Amino acid sequence: MTISRGPQAFPRSEYVRRLAMAKSEMARRDIDALVVSDQHNITYLTGYTAHSGYVPQALVVSMHEEEPTFILRRCDAPAAVHHCFMERDKIIAYPESLIGNPEKDGYDPIIDFLKDSGHANCGIGIELYSLPAQSAEKFRRRLPEARIVDCTKAVTWIRLIKSDLEIEVMREAAAISDAAILRAAEVIRPGVREADAVAEIAGTLIRGVNGKPGTKLATISLCSSPRTGTCHINWSEDVFRAGSQINLELGGTRHGYCAGLMRTYSIGAPSARLRRVHEIQAAGLEAALEAVRPGATCSDVANAFYRTIEKQGLEKETRCGYAHGIGWIEPTASLKGDDMTELKPNMTFHLMLGNWIEEDFGYVSSETFRVTDSGVEVLTTAPRKIFEI
Repeated sequence: MTISRGPQAFPRSEYVRRLAMAKSEMARRDIDALVVSDQHNITYLTGYTAHSGYVPQALVVSMHEEEPTFILRRCDAPAAVHHCFMERDKIIAYPESLIGNPEKDGYDPIIDFLKDSGHANCGIGIELYSLPAQSAEKFRRRLPEARIVDCTKAVTWIRLIKSDLEIEVMREAAAISDAAILRAAEVIRPGVREADAVAEIAGTLIRGVNGKPGTKLATISLCSSPRTGTCHINWSEDVFRAGSQINLELGGTRHGYCAGLMRTYSIGAPSARLRRVHEIQAAGLEAALEAVRPGATCSDVANAFYRTIEKQGLEKETRCGYAHGIGWIEPTASLKGDDMTELKPNMTFHLMLGNWIEEDFGYVSSETFRVTDSGVEVLTTAPRKIFEI
């Protein structure tokens, strides 16, 4: 028996539309083939979400073919057949003998394919930032007649503006995030192990809501007193205690798309300091959201936040957000003071207002939002408060 194509997150026309934009960029750069190795860009162009990017694999987009060709490890090929919108003959499996081989690896069959398909003497785009230096050199050495063009983040920038279909999936992810934040308020209690609380939160992120399960578990960061001055740390083996503060960051995931959300919890009455920081940051959040509109810049949004909190004596060292979607961070636009990226409808961002003030004290709050034709749509809807347990 053979594996069949599974339910598709998006219709074929959506992937063809995305590929057309990629080919338009290829034409602008005068390249005949684009080698896509970034796992999130592969998801964007094909629907593939399996975990296999830790070994060589690549999607080859040709100007002369409607469908791209996906070349990957043999044991992962059935997942590609199941996930991808392309026909089965566009999935090429390379043998296991290339895994752990010091002389040849999975990039060799990708280069062989470029040669066999007539691209050896053409312009070839490569995402150099996602390739090991030795692998990038292999492309140059084995394709001496080709003109190698660095196409780092070319597809990633295309992803910045979402389709309406993508926005709907992000709404689904945001609803899961909201449910997980509320579940956290139910399970965080004195004497409960942090690990047990996180297990319940993770369960909500996986079970999902409204008949839409989470399709992947994104990293959960939970920092309780006295570790609230850090940001990207996992739960501990300890238990929650009366008087503790807990900072939580999570994100529901649907078909690779994430919707980040952060909230702060207090077991018992929050301290005066925590209340003050919350009030200041909440005002900054409102100011930032009010600044979101087409034609404004990332800088405008960030500076609206920074100016608001600085007037009340608080500063935030880190950026206050970033482009958001497949794989959580889309490494393009940042909500920071010097980023002049212009906002356009259907761009989505994680407005991330975590503020790590001292080694043992910080505060978190965030929203995932979409730029609309006239302003902003906040996709996450959990109450903007300190959750008092």
